[in-house]
Amino acid sequence: MAVILETSLGNMTVDLFTDERPKCCKNFLKLCKVKYYNFSLFHSVQRNLVAQTGDPTGTGRGGESIFGKLYGDQARYFEWEVTPRIKHKNVGTVSMVNNGDNMHGSQFFITLGENLDYLDGKHTVFGEVSEGIDVLMKINEAYCDEEHRPYKDIRIYHTIILDDPYDDPDGLEIPDRSPEPTTEMKNSTRIGAEEDIDDFQGRTEEEIKEILDDREEKANAQILEMVGDLPDVDVKPPDNVLFVCKLNSVTSDEDLETIFSRFGNILSCEVIKDHKTQESLQYAFIEFEKPEDCEKAYFKMDNVLIDDRRIHVDFSQSVSKVKWKGKGKGVEYAKDKEEKQPQYIIKDKHKRKDEYP
Repeated sequence: MAVILETSLGNMTVDLFTDERPKCCKNFLKLCKVKYYNFSLFHSVQRNLVAQTGDPTGTGRGGESIFGKLYGDQARYFEWEVTPRIKHKNVGTVSMVNNGDNMHGSQFFITLGENLDYLDGKHTVFGEVSEGIDVLMKINEAYCDEEHRPYKDIRIYHTIILDDPYDDPDGLEIPDRSPEPTTEMKNSTRIGAEEDIDDFQGRTEEEIKEILDDREEKANAQILEMVGDLPDVDVKPPDNVLFVCKLNSVTSDEDLETIFSRFGNILSCEVIKDHKTQESLQYAFIEFEKPEDCEKAYFKMDNVLIDDRRIHVDFSQSVSKVKWKGKGKGVEYAKDKEEKQPQYIIKDKHKRKDEYP
């Protein structure tokens, strides 16, 4: 006795323990027969633990047994079956979810790890995945939020009954075709199960490298903003201003201008000095007329020996903690971001009891 679950990640075959769990298996088979599970989400995936589904609302709070559909709300849940004892020993064990009162409805889970003995005696095992463990491992690798809900929907599309040993109860309405998903089922806030999110599909190696480099650059910029090295993540340095550091203290404005003028016309060149002592702080800013001249100087002058010191040139420092304000105006040091105040405070400390930490 078995059922095929056709999911958005592939098919799984579930073998049912009809002799040991007759009521759970009958409930599951008849729900499959009336297409109850069609379009249901795997609304909770806990890696290496369990993947839970079977709730048409996708919230984890809904669902009802086949008996509820037949006999009304008073039969929405049915009592669990605990004998004989079957353990959650292997990956792919299928169990009905205990709603908290040792009762079951429609929700079930599939184990994603081995020897989950803390589930034994709390949920009713009624089957196991015999084919499609690779699909189960794909579900196990799904990216989920802190509530274990996958960011990309994983759904049961269809259920196919391979063998049903139970007679259909009176009043069971079997649809002649799969019903359309309800509006509630469609209203997912996540990435659709069929939605393609492969950014690299159809791209060349050069285009992929460019995308990855751009992502890395943006990530680095966000880090620099958080630590205070950038005033804003979207800020960009002037493309015609070069930052020069590791200078010898004897190197002057005129020396640098003479050396760097071979790359193009220089609008200004200034070695930054201490405003009190007027001693060189051993770094400078050089403003070129053309950005392309600044770029040539950047590539040619890094690690060059000037006055017995190997200098370093860069673009980015002019927008970080040190910002050049222009010739003769010196530099501006970015202020550290103000520390955030705690969101919650105790207004009346007299009400605080000693026994609480």
